[in-house]
Amino acid sequence: MDAFYASVEQRDQPELRGKPVAVGGAGMRGVVASASYEARAFGVRSAMPSVTAQRLCPALIFVRSRFDVYREVSQQIRAIFHEYTDLVEPLSLDEAFLDVSENKKGMKSATLIAEEIRRKIKEETQLTASAGVSFNKFLAKVASDINKPDGIKVITPKEALPFLEALPIKKFHGIGKVTAEKMKRMGVFTGKELKALSEIELVKRFGKAGRHYYRIVRADDRREVNPNRIRKSIGAERTYREDISQIEDMKEKLTYLAGVIFRYMEKSDNYGRTVTLKAKSPDFKIITRSRSFSSEIRDLKLLESVAHELIMQNREEIPSVRLLGVSVSNLSKEVQGEGIQLSFDFKEGEEEE
Repeated sequence: MDAFYASVEQRDQPELRGKPVAVGGAGMRGVVASASYEARAFGVRSAMPSVTAQRLCPALIFVRSRFDVYREVSQQIRAIFHEYTDLVEPLSLDEAFLDVSENKKGMKSATLIAEEIRRKIKEETQLTASAGVSFNKFLAKVASDINKPDGIKVITPKEALPFLEALPIKKFHGIGKVTAEKMKRMGVFTGKELKALSEIELVKRFGKAGRHYYRIVRADDRREVNPNRIRKSIGAERTYREDISQIEDMKEKLTYLAGVIFRYMEKSDNYGRTVTLKAKSPDFKIITRSRSFSSEIRDLKLLESVAHELIMQNREEIPSVRLLGVSVSNLSKEVQGEGIQLSFDFKEGEEEE
């Protein structure tokens, strides 16, 4: 989907259309979760601190998130996907892989299927989607970003290698900003230079990831579309407007977070055995501490007490916090749908699952 959260807000609030919009919390501790294309023209991006976004775009309009609405729209879109194939692998609320090699409508062209799906999404949700069509997941993912918004890109087997050789290294999905900068220092600016490096050299420089880079630049990605993605953890975190230094205040915040998580575990009947505390100091130092049990945690008071003990035991290491988070992992069953834990760094008062 194109700027999904922001586009939903512009759809539902006509006065926002054509204006720079950011979904998330404003102010010193806010973070942008989604930015409209009008905002992106000023350099505003998701995960950017709100104060930075406001500085780049003084006319930026902040809108609070409505995850219940985004989930509802996401379900509409997934229902459209399943009209064509059951091999749907959601990556998040707004993105998924589809394997349409054998599809329910017997259509011979993946490109025509993608165009038809995009058209149906527009008709049913009034939102635009972009698609990447290719013979493996890596190429499809890269292609989906080429002609955004409201576009489609097809990469055929014949076109794949020339396309990858010309592709800027920062456009390779899975190569982040830090790795891209490291590669540039090595003289690797496009796929062509990356392809010139041996597998041994890439592994030496980048560890196991080097083997992945060696394969993808050769269009070698054998991962199948997996409709049963496993939810690894259930968690929630909050960034607070003011730093918290009193232990009782920290415990109160952790009690709230534990309640958010426990309600979701109850709702999904999916309990975990490992509790993890996350804390971020005012100078952005992050610690994570965990405790595991032999059986699932099915008592809210136990979850609260573990979170309290973890913060108390690490009080000296991080005496003041700007963010607290709690998650539960080693879950009792696989959960399909929304992929790995959603963990948006929003201001206090906004919930996510």
